[in-house]
Amino acid sequence: MPLTPSDRHLRFGWWSLFASLALGIGLETLHGFKLGWYLNVDVEMRRLMFTLAHAHGALLALVNIAAGLTLRTVKGFTLTPQASRALIWGAGLLPVGFLLGGLVIHDGDPGLGVLLVPVGALALLYGVGSAARSLGRSPPESGGAGGTAKRP
Repeated sequence: MPLTPSDRHLRFGWWSLFASLALGIGLETLHGFKLGWYLNVDVEMRRLMFTLAHAHGALLALVNIAAGLTLRTVKGFTLTPQASRALIWGAGLLPVGFLLGGLVIHDGDPGLGVLLVPVGALALLYGVGSAARSLGRSPPESGGAGGTAKRP
């Protein structure tokens, strides 16, 4: 049975959160062992790129979890297949671009992997904009939390 868009965003979001948290633990370990490959002054760009990969990965995982839950709970909210794919691909490309950009640095500049960052950012912009447009068109629910139920 194929995954629903909601299931896809939830699965991607939770696994991305797991990977981002594992990366964060790995970065703390590198810091704890005072590894020069990560902490030396001449590799400050590597530390920045890895930190950005961890932070963006965790945040964008939560964005996908929110998208999955919104698809399940908000009446009238939909994402086109293109917007859904853009949210997932953007949330993958952006942190991976930062991570790859920090693996090999050149005279204080990030590696070519950082070129994935603007591609991911544009995909995310499209996906989030599409979600916001869909929410703007969603009819308000009657009753319940946040609803607009009228009193008798």
